[in-house]
Amino acid sequence: MYRILVVEDDRVIAGEIRKHLEKWGYEVKLTEDFGDVLKPFVDFKPHLVLMDIVLPFYNGHYWCGQIRQISQVPIIFISSAGDNMNIVMAVNMGGDDFLVKPFGLDVLAAKVQAMLRRSYAFHAQTNLMERRGLILDLTDASLKVGERKLELTKNEFKILQLLFERAGNTVSREEIMKRLWDQDCFVDDNTLTVNMGRLRRKLEEAGVEQLIQTRKGLGYLVE
Repeated sequence: MYRILVVEDDRVIAGEIRKHLEKWGYEVKLTEDFGDVLKPFVDFKPHLVLMDIVLPFYNGHYWCGQIRQISQVPIIFISSAGDNMNIVMAVNMGGDDFLVKPFGLDVLAAKVQAMLRRSYAFHAQTNLMERRGLILDLTDASLKVGERKLELTKNEFKILQLLFERAGNTVSREEIMKRLWDQDCFVDDNTLTVNMGRLRRKLEEAGVEQLIQTRKGLGYLVE
């Protein structure tokens, strides 16, 4: 769940923003102490900040600069001060986007979604495994072969994931069976052979030859 810190001193506006963004599944925190915005920022560890410009004590430009000294979290300015000078200053201080009040809450939600998607797209990369130019996507259990995307069954995916994790090492049939099925459930050894055969045929039909090698009496290997 993405966390969003709202730095807005108008309690009505702040409350409406929180209520609307929570409908989208975000965790939203409103700033209470405008004399020290850094403390809730550090404590809450937001993925995105919505920042007003006109605030008590110090303005949004100041707090944006303070945040930028310790974090590159995306900051969207939300302000009625939408003249060119304020927009330029917001960007120069490290702001990532600017939304002029009054704005529609659906527009705000769209801006937030787009910013989070752009800022945290790299997380998807941690859900990819690559071997021999083949890319296993852990998010949707698919295998990318060149420009082609193979849909894998649950067991096919688990087999490839384990072999990719242990690439260069032989994985025993027993270890694969434990990954695929509950250890307390009896499974005929031939069931793994059938699953492995289907996976190999699917790979061969996609032009992938000898990805999974058999080590007789030991198990299977992906180089």
